[in-house]
Amino acid sequence: MASFHEALSVAETYSPAEEQFNRRRRTVGTLLAPVAFLGLWLWPLPLARDAQAMGAIMALVVVLWLSEALPLAVSALLGPTLAVVMGVTSARTALAPFADPIIFLFIGGFILAQAMFVHGVDRRIAYTALASPVVGSSPWRILLVYAAVTTTLSMWISNTATTAMMFPIGLSIVAHLARHAGARQGDVRRYATAMMLLTSFGASVGGMGTPVGTPPNLIGIGMLEKLVGVQVTFFQWMALGVPLVVLLFAYLVAQFYITSVRGLPSAAGGTDLVRAELARLGPVSRAQKNVLVAFGATVVLWLMPGVFALLGLAQHPWAQRFSQALPEGIVAIIGALLLFVLPVDWRQRKFTITWEEASRIDWGIILLYGGGLSLGELAFSTGLAAALGDAVTSWLPAQSSLGLTIIFTAAAIVVSEAASNTASANMIIPIAIAVSASAGVRPIEPVLGATLGASMGFMMPISTPPNAIVYSSGFVPIGQMMRHGIWLDIVAFVLIVGLVTLLGPVLF
Repeated sequence: MASFHEALSVAETYSPAEEQFNRRRRTVGTLLAPVAFLGLWLWPLPLARDAQAMGAIMALVVVLWLSEALPLAVSALLGPTLAVVMGVTSARTALAPFADPIIFLFIGGFILAQAMFVHGVDRRIAYTALASPVVGSSPWRILLVYAAVTTTLSMWISNTATTAMMFPIGLSIVAHLARHAGARQGDVRRYATAMMLLTSFGASVGGMGTPVGTPPNLIGIGMLEKLVGVQVTFFQWMALGVPLVVLLFAYLVAQFYITSVRGLPSAAGGTDLVRAELARLGPVSRAQKNVLVAFGATVVLWLMPGVFALLGLAQHPWAQRFSQALPEGIVAIIGALLLFVLPVDWRQRKFTITWEEASRIDWGIILLYGGGLSLGELAFSTGLAAALGDAVTSWLPAQSSLGLTIIFTAAAIVVSEAASNTASANMIIPIAIAVSASAGVRPIEPVLGATLGASMGFMMPISTPPNAIVYSSGFVPIGQMMRHGIWLDIVAFVLIVGLVTLLGPVLF
């Protein structure tokens, strides 16, 4: 099977037509960004000087994010830098969000996920599940377990990493089915399409289940805390995210069973292929045990405040002291630090992870989050957000909590089809907060809808790296991705709005 890095290398593999589209998009962004900046800066608008300057900076950054004319992290750094240069704020204020506690939740979670990859814990989990005798030679059960593993893993490690890791496993299963199932070529190709799309869609859906599953989740949580003063705990998020993941997963497997799996004959020896790969991994190593200990301890500490609440102990002095001493960012760092002190070989002073390995996490996402949070805070402190909220509210057809949740969930889904999910969250969530404040509506539900909607983007290979990875297999015609993707977008929209409206007032 291909290695993780070989699979990951296709994350940015596009067809010639898509490459041409991306080049044109970047060219348009390079030309349009300074025009948008100068236009908003020089146009006589009824705004205070700092608010107008901040509006020009936001316009510049948004165009750069949508077009990806610059790397997303670079654009995120450019915004706060310009705010300081133009006298909107001080360097200390502009750069403070880059050290926000949620940044360290990102860092700790990324290091834990990196350790899972370095020591093959993710692959062992996948192979163990697929090698189960329950799976057997049934193409349906193979697809069901494969999709379940993909979705579950992506709740804890990045969607792109999950897709890249599961991608070669899925290709090997398809090749085995083609050789041994005796199915017609068209049936095998439909099955391959289903497996590839479930790899991508399952990874994106699973990421919504936990705060660390995908960056938009932490962006929404961070902005609710910083801009609204509402704290969303790990447990509260899972109480909303996990039911959404389960419902979307059920829809996906039902959809692909009906369209792609029914009637396929069994593939003899289907589990033998995976068992051979599992055997190749050898027995569970000391490093893998250490990773599981560190990861398990971190998750338990993340969930404890929610457990206290369920037991009616949330107001107990000890429970409150626990929450103060072990906020989620600190817990993530503790979990990461455990990896540096749990020994693999004490005599050689070899520990579970080295700094060289840990430093390979995605620092760009961290900078992108910090930049987005900085821009959001500056938009509110300068009065730009209030002015924008009033302007948008004046022409919105619906100003109720449900109406704004519908509008901003839909907006986030649409934007995420053309821009990165993280950039989409950074763009839509501050507007949702500003408009909610202007309309006198509680912002939690619209923000949650926008946050979850930003994790969509299923219709095009350029929508997300997972889509690009599976598209590179050759088994996913663009028409199939668009057809299945748009239906998933619609179903997700309905479920997000429904669950946020139903559970939001209860949980938050």
